[in-house]
Amino acid sequence: MQNYADNMRDFVEKHATGLAVALVAGVSALALRRWMSGGVCRSRVRLDGKTVLITGANCGIGKETALDMANRGAKVIMACRDMTKACIAADEIRQQSGNGNVVVKKLDLASLQSVRDLAKEVQENEERLDILINNAGIMFCPKWETEDGFEMQFGVNHLGHFLLTNTLLDLLKKSTPSRIVNVSSMAHEKGRIHFEDINLDKDYDPHTSYRQSKLANVLFSRELASRLKDTGVTVYSLHPGVIRTELGRHLFPTLAMWKRIVAAAVMTFVKSPWEGAQTTLHCAMDESLANSSGLYYSDCAPKEPAPQALDDAAAKRLWDLSASMVGLA
Repeated sequence: MQNYADNMRDFVEKHATGLAVALVAGVSALALRRWMSGGVCRSRVRLDGKTVLITGANCGIGKETALDMANRGAKVIMACRDMTKACIAADEIRQQSGNGNVVVKKLDLASLQSVRDLAKEVQENEERLDILINNAGIMFCPKWETEDGFEMQFGVNHLGHFLLTNTLLDLLKKSTPSRIVNVSSMAHEKGRIHFEDINLDKDYDPHTSYRQSKLANVLFSRELASRLKDTGVTVYSLHPGVIRTELGRHLFPTLAMWKRIVAAAVMTFVKSPWEGAQTTLHCAMDESLANSSGLYYSDCAPKEPAPQALDDAAAKRLWDLSASMVGLA
């Protein structure tokens, strides 16, 4: 035993610098991971008797949001494109929450007809809609088009949710106080709305397209909040954080091998889906936000969006253009 202690002492003395560096690196890594995890929704509100609709709820932060709200007693409508994955996710949520009132509905945001069909079904079969969470999205895909001929990222991330929200507004107003939560991204900070070429036909770049769609989410929320003032329906947009989800599936294969290795290392520090869902949950339920509308949030706190996201003239122009594109004008 004495020899073991002497050997350990000798080892520590000989490698003191290396051990100190390792200790500092380890503590720094833990601190970075904790900082990256962000805020946590502190609301303990119950949702018994409430109805929530979440798009893209079969995986990632959408699924975590659905599980949390099912745990709180809500009726959860999971509006998803992939019905097989959605049904599996719904079964898991029912089992984990003990809430059997979790239903799956078909929604393909790349099809305006699919959006209309879902909205009609909800209007005909649901007595109320307390929370609408526009969560689904696509990121960095090639130059694809929606069923209606729109650029895919703008069509799915903005236009589909724009139409869905507007067609469900009467039900939301009937259920006041109610909330609309639009999941955007910090990517909006480098975005601009290409009014002269909204589908980016002249010069498509997947990053430019994604940033435009995320800026559109924030501008839409701002204009919608203005139009819904004093109705009892409040609106929120947010950045959920950098998260380990399937959203980046179109980006990873395009990276060089060394970039994939670096990205894999970085991913150990980013948010889990549960952590990524916290700001969505905060905006959807926190009692302190009841009288706030049109603001942008990150890590469960208000955050000033990029200057171009505060442009009321651009927000109105985008609204008019979007309404025309989806047939609401």
